[in-house]
Amino acid sequence: RTPPLFRNGKRTREKKEVKWGKEEKPKDKPNFGLTGNLAADTNTFHGVVIKYTEPPEARKPKLRWSLYPFKGDQNLPVLYIHRQSAYLIGRDRRVADIPVDHPSCSKQHAALQYRVVPETTVDGRTVRRIKPYLMDLGSANGTFINNKKIDTQRYYELLEKDVIKFGFSTREYVILNEKSVDDGEDNGSEDDVEHVETDNEEEEEGKHGVSPNPLPETANDSNG
Repeated sequence: RTPPLFRNGKRTREKKEVKWGKEEKPKDKPNFGLTGNLAADTNTFHGVVIKYTEPPEARKPKLRWSLYPFKGDQNLPVLYIHRQSAYLIGRDRRVADIPVDHPSCSKQHAALQYRVVPETTVDGRTVRRIKPYLMDLGSANGTFINNKKIDTQRYYELLEKDVIKFGFSTREYVILNEKSVDDGEDNGSEDDVEHVETDNEEEEEGKHGVSPNPLPETANDSNG
């Protein structure tokens, strides 16, 4: 039941200063507002126009990331989010990969996107690392990382143990991966590294990961 669009943070407490929700303007801006025949031909599912298109740098993650939902003191079923390169979050269950049923949430509220981005390691190497990002899709009541509202239509890197909220729902989602450790220190894993560049090597264009497995629906969230 996954839309065609989606067939295809780690907040480590390193010694360097890390600022929450650092905004990164993508080289290729996401495609919004498709209408008419173009939308009908390229970006619809079950008759619904999808508000988001994956960027060229989209990748299926190598690390197994998960969302741990909490509602007050109640632990809810874990959501595994490593099988696709992107997840649409919203109230419209016809198209949402991660349904959020609270009335304050928009039908297509946000998108969780894995992107491959260049990064320089401590030993001077340049690597291309696959990281999770969150984007608000112009929702009515906002998307929050660590209780701070993010701007719409901008990518924000998600780091391990970040807490995500949508609209006025009291439900919180903590993002973790399989390498998560209790002390929050960087374990030096390179499982999310796609490519190591040399001085004479040109960056290659990659292909989107493909997964036929949609995320299971969450429990009804209409009461918060």
